[in-house]
Amino acid sequence: MSALVLRGGPVSVRVERRTVVLTAVLLTLIAGVGLLGLSYGATWSSPAKVFDALSGGRGGVVIREWRLPRVAAALLFGAALGIAGAIFQNITRNPMGSPDIIGLDAGAYTGALVAITVLSGTSVQLAVGSVLGGAVAAAAVYLLSLGGGLSGLRLVVIGIAVNAILMALNSWIVLRADLEVAIAAVGWSAGSLNGVDWSDVRLPFGIIGLLLVAMVVRSQALHQDALGTELAVTTGVGVDRLRLQLVVIGVGLTATVTAVAGPIAFIALAAPQIGRRLAKAPGVPLLPAALTGALLLQGADLVAQMLLAPVSLPVGVVTTAIGGCYLIWLLTKEVRRP
Repeated sequence: MSALVLRGGPVSVRVERRTVVLTAVLLTLIAGVGLLGLSYGATWSSPAKVFDALSGGRGGVVIREWRLPRVAAALLFGAALGIAGAIFQNITRNPMGSPDIIGLDAGAYTGALVAITVLSGTSVQLAVGSVLGGAVAAAAVYLLSLGGGLSGLRLVVIGIAVNAILMALNSWIVLRADLEVAIAAVGWSAGSLNGVDWSDVRLPFGIIGLLLVAMVVRSQALHQDALGTELAVTTGVGVDRLRLQLVVIGVGLTATVTAVAGPIAFIALAAPQIGRRLAKAPGVPLLPAALTGALLLQGADLVAQMLLAPVSLPVGVVTTAIGGCYLIWLLTKEVRRP
């Protein structure tokens, strides 16, 4: 498809028509799944009742205060994980380079476990612990990868090794904890949006919003870097500084989601690659990755609610099952590549 040039004063942006069409389709699907999520619950609410509740109608407390935060969290958290996955897959030039594969999710979980088992496990402590844990894991992978450069198979392999070590550490922490604390920690580790309300997501939404703005500011440089390090350097991009900034943004997005919902597996791995294949774009484009991540997490959470109704499964159970199948397909495809 040919490209469209969008102009706004002195600023012009070149966008592929296929990306515009894909964006419109994904937004329509996201709106449809979101409406279904707002309608579904212990009692079914018609779309008319949902729209009335969203416009401030009486009797819409359940929809506005219980269902809407969950749907909004699935949308924004899915987009954040999709962006985080796209960042690391662009940096590593590898479809396996996502936060849940290279140890960042496990590191964020380690920090949260320390907050739960050693401290009182408040929401602030969980947030700080998750960010610090993810940052330490990212720093370990970064430093161990310096000998071969922050890219390629070396970083992925080192990340997988760090992930394995952190998972063993997490298991040890849970086994050493009191029974009640261990049960809570294991349940939280599945990744769940059950019981999420506005008080849980206001601060995370603000943090993710700031990180997404920072990502938009650096998106052009990321695109240049994705086309090749040599090209990026010749156009004035400081590659090492850029990649460090991107790692900080990716860690912040992953850890913020983990602090609220626990480690939700495979969204960051699958969404960027699905979005890239749908857009047929070079590199791993950010917007398709974000929209695909939002749609995947929304759909997975809806399935988690319906599968064993009235019991609502943790969404991580569904994403892990879907992601396992995707990972098998991806590995098979990579092995067969000449």
